[in-house]
Amino acid sequence: MEPLIRVSGLSYRYDDGAQALDGVDFTLFAGETVALFGPNGSGKTTFLLHLVGLLHNGGDIQVCGVPVDKTNLAFVRRKVGILFQDSDDQLFMPTVFDDVAFGPLNLGLTVEEVERRVGCCLSLVGMEAAAGRAPYHLSAGEKRRVALAGVLAMEPEILVLDEPATFLDPPGRAALLELLRPLRQAKIIVTHDVELAQELATRAVFFSRGKIVASGSVEQIVERFGWAGSRRCPAGAAGLTG
Repeated sequence: MEPLIRVSGLSYRYDDGAQALDGVDFTLFAGETVALFGPNGSGKTTFLLHLVGLLHNGGDIQVCGVPVDKTNLAFVRRKVGILFQDSDDQLFMPTVFDDVAFGPLNLGLTVEEVERRVGCCLSLVGMEAAAGRAPYHLSAGEKRRVALAGVLAMEPEILVLDEPATFLDPPGRAALLELLRPLRQAKIIVTHDVELAQELATRAVFFSRGKIVASGSVEQIVERFGWAGSRRCPAGAAGLTG
């Protein structure tokens, strides 16, 4: 089986000379949910940005068999949907309906198809009654649902979730888990939340200083590195030397 995402020798250095990624190899297969653990600054978010061509320096990335380069960005961004850590980074239209419709409209779909997708996705996340509301009037949990609906409306094959439980209270977090669990897409989840990873992930990798230094089940990664608190990232991360 060919992977949906194949990354080989991925490296990236910021303009100030800091090495953010240093020879990362990674694969994601259909049906998988992979948790990305690691301390802040270890390269996780930089890695995500490479998957949709927002950054590129060195190495090879393929999404659904197609190289991630300037000529293929439209294809890649239809295949990979990103849910950002801060929903306010994704919600910018006057109404919830307009926000969810923005991506499909830019695909050149018919009005009927756009309305169908918006209706289905808002229903899926339980926000159909909010279609006419302004996104900035929503709670953090509601914003996260609407942002997810906007991603799903593009019908991607892969979901990339950057700290999806951030800013959510316990009921909102539980509701998000219930939404994510049955979704058919393969998923990459950057998280410090061990319990969320245990609920959703089939595999985990651990980033340290721009490298993936370990891979295995969530339980294996947690056992190897330990963690501080029931919902925090493995604590031994900061002391890793690669």
